[in-house]
Amino acid sequence: MDAAPYQRIVAEIRERITSGRLRPGDRAPSTRQITREWGVAMATATKVIAELREQGLVDPKPGAGTVVRSVRRKREPDLSRDRIVRVAVEIADADGLPAVSMRRIATELGAATMSLYRHVGDKEELLHLMADTVAGEAIRREPPTPWRACLEYTLRLLWTVCRRHPWVAEALSMTRPRPMPNLMRYSEWVLAALLRTRLPTEELLLAHLNLFGHVRSLALTWQSEAWARQDTGLANDEWLDGHEAEFRRIVGTGRYPALDHLTAQETQHTLDQTFEYGLRLLLDGLERRLGCP
Repeated sequence: MDAAPYQRIVAEIRERITSGRLRPGDRAPSTRQITREWGVAMATATKVIAELREQGLVDPKPGAGTVVRSVRRKREPDLSRDRIVRVAVEIADADGLPAVSMRRIATELGAATMSLYRHVGDKEELLHLMADTVAGEAIRREPPTPWRACLEYTLRLLWTVCRRHPWVAEALSMTRPRPMPNLMRYSEWVLAALLRTRLPTEELLLAHLNLFGHVRSLALTWQSEAWARQDTGLANDEWLDGHEAEFRRIVGTGRYPALDHLTAQETQHTLDQTFEYGLRLLLDGLERRLGCP
């Protein structure tokens, strides 16, 4: 997805600052200058200035407008893309993806917020680096050769990554995949296994996307559940218990006989069980499509 206009302007001004073309104490472009230079509305220009302040790049200065923030000269910690990504992963695992910001990471590292942009372009790039890192760390061996065993291994491994790090689901896209080397290994394994089935070429990508979609859709559900637990303090079964009476009242009207039958069984399934059942259905269907006995 293309960046919003204000984000592109912020990125350009940030590049001027990090490259030294705008130095500490220099006047940053005013809202009026932004409207003229980039041809945007005053509301967009105001949003640009607010975002630059949020990122710790500029400060308001009475009588001078907005100026590039002056940073006290002190020894900066040794920074690298790897350190930034690992701290971001720790924050996301502990507090969720919304808690990840350049300012929070800089605070954890004891660095200036601006210094992070020398290694990571923006939060979107950071998210993809985070996802690719944890996906790579999960890989311990190559998958087995038989096509079904290979698919089971690969998809279960990706599901494990999403279970350990619920925020990873946001970095996975079926329609706009990003070039991420470790996650591309998963795709390579799936496609290589499908090639061994002699599935018609025109169906390879369709099969791959359906298998991938099974993992991602449940991973997004798992992410939502993780957020809900964090926000409410209630596990899924505790939340259901709190709404059981209202469900039974509606079902008891007689308008929902199938739901009434299911509710009477009092069966519940975990997302792990749902994942395994769906994976088995997909692979059984693929075997039938291939004419396997």
